[in-house]
Amino acid sequence: MSDPTPIRTLLVANRGEIARRVLRTARSMGLRTVAVFSDVDAKAPHVTEADVAVRLPGTAAAATYLDGAAVLAAAAASGADAIHPGYGFLSEDASFAEAVEAAGITWVGPPPSAMRSMAAKVAAKDVAAANGVPLLPSAVVSGDDEQVWRSAAEAIGFPLLVKASSGGGGRGMRRVDDADALAAAVIGGRREAEASFGDGTVFLERLLEAPRHVEVQVLADAHGAVLVVGERDCSVQRRHQKVIEEAPAPWLADATRTELHRTAAALATAIGYVGAGTVEYLVDGEELFFLEMNTRLQVEHPVTEEVHPALADLVEAQLRIAAGEALWVAQDDLVVVGHAIEARLYAEDPAAGYLPSPGTVHRFRVPCEPGIRVDAAVVDGSEVSSAYDPMIAKVIAHGRTRGEAASLLARALRGTELDGVRTNRAQLVAVLEDRAFLDAPPTTDLLDRGDLLGAPVAGVARSAHLVAVLGERAAALRDASPVQFAPVGFRTVGPVDEPVELDVDGEIVVLRWSVGADGALTVLEPHGEAMSSVVGRTWRAADERLVVEVDGVARRVSVRRVGDRWWATSDAGTTEVREMPRFVAPGAEATAAGPVAPVPGTVVAVEVAVGDEVVAGQVLVVLEAMKVEHRIESATDGVVEAVLVAAGDSVEAHQVLVQVTAP
Repeated sequence: MSDPTPIRTLLVANRGEIARRVLRTARSMGLRTVAVFSDVDAKAPHVTEADVAVRLPGTAAAATYLDGAAVLAAAAASGADAIHPGYGFLSEDASFAEAVEAAGITWVGPPPSAMRSMAAKVAAKDVAAANGVPLLPSAVVSGDDEQVWRSAAEAIGFPLLVKASSGGGGRGMRRVDDADALAAAVIGGRREAEASFGDGTVFLERLLEAPRHVEVQVLADAHGAVLVVGERDCSVQRRHQKVIEEAPAPWLADATRTELHRTAAALATAIGYVGAGTVEYLVDGEELFFLEMNTRLQVEHPVTEEVHPALADLVEAQLRIAAGEALWVAQDDLVVVGHAIEARLYAEDPAAGYLPSPGTVHRFRVPCEPGIRVDAAVVDGSEVSSAYDPMIAKVIAHGRTRGEAASLLARALRGTELDGVRTNRAQLVAVLEDRAFLDAPPTTDLLDRGDLLGAPVAGVARSAHLVAVLGERAAALRDASPVQFAPVGFRTVGPVDEPVELDVDGEIVVLRWSVGADGALTVLEPHGEAMSSVVGRTWRAADERLVVEVDGVARRVSVRRVGDRWWATSDAGTTEVREMPRFVAPGAEATAAGPVAPVPGTVVAVEVAVGDEVVAGQVLVVLEAMKVEHRIESATDGVVEAVLVAAGDSVEAHQVLVQVTAP
């Protein structure tokens, strides 16, 4: 057995949350750290937190974080003797791993041979089958003969999935319910897979309508030892991407858990795996089916760390194994303690079809309470770019029981201050407090329910938020006024209601408010055809938050303002308020003569030409933003008068894409 080769300078070939996560452990181990960054990430937190940062010129992932030669050049320039790829980007690129090793640099990951055996899902299935792991019926889609595709699909049966052979994260994946929809799904899946992974190979696989998604964490050293570090349930998903993960997997029969662990260890052993990896399964009842193996660290690894105190830092384990150390923990040492749940905060709007929400994060604070951990990509002032994945943070809760962990996590999310971009936070809270999630095993179709999108703050809490915003608004007006002897809104002849038009969480409302002699704020809120009066009093708490009393209930509220937008946050959640302009700017009432880009992005396909007759709901353009494809549809029947973009074009939000004239 050779002596370990110490790592002295670690380059993290990634960005965002995972880059910060790896850098944190590397610093704790005394390592010198190197970050890489694209032009759009020049001021990102991972750049400032590293000892050295090397620019990768450009913005697109393909020209920066996916450019292996540029990353190796950064390693040479910075003197790095090891590279950690994080997840995504180059983390599962066997050719890059070989290039790293050929350059005499330590690769913090599995051997390239093991990566290759699992890189293509089709080949991985063959390896899994050879090692006794059950598979779902599937077939590779080859050639361009749609009849051949149809025959293969009918042999598998509908519904089915079109899936990319390379990569993951739901990209290149399409659900197909009947033969008529097959061709479009294959073509679209190929296009997205080629754009995302450089490999347009797709295959068909039997679709289980409501299975569980369960994965097993493995950890192996270069000396032949393999550990199973428990399992995780990752069933709560949207667009085949995980949203909530937990460990251990609840309501799993002992026999099923044993079989999951056994087959995962057998597969890792068979391919000579080294490092941290994850074997993923679909579980239907007590049946399990191999899905894929991710030859890297998973996004959701924190929940495993939280419940396994004997292996509480998987990044440290990766680094020690990459340096040549033998595993220092035995299988019997890995005792599960409590339960952990992770929620992924995405910059997206679930109520608008999960539309991405790039922009500036003006403030980001998660309540610092026992049992709560935050792994974040952002800090105050961070830019969330449309060029990359929309995940901005992970919030993890550890409790004695699953119910306690869910309650802790929901409370932390409700009290999180996250201003500037729309997020899925309200949806996460809705899931964590939903009886279907709490009382039964979650399944992959849970978020198909329309009532789990998350509702705005309502009732007395909403009134308190409005009182807080209007109170701070009045104070700002008072401070800007040359007359300081009376509060804004106060009249010697008695209070006069002042009207103000606001956008409150997307709802336009006209409120009337006044300030009494005692400083109490009276707000008239619309309720149907009537107006109801709310009287609120505010004062400052020791922590500088406002204390707002409405109907005898006092709650602490944080209020922030940026331009014409306000955010009010309490233990009930956040209300976003925007003051509408009193006068419409000239020309602002003009409307575009066709569909527009909902967010900045790249055109990947134009489905129509000038002169085409289209119907309402027909796809006109396919746009990619934040690693997700968006199908831009016609709002009306009509004729295409002009196509203003082409495949490959970069577009801005609200840019007109196609002009359609109604008949």
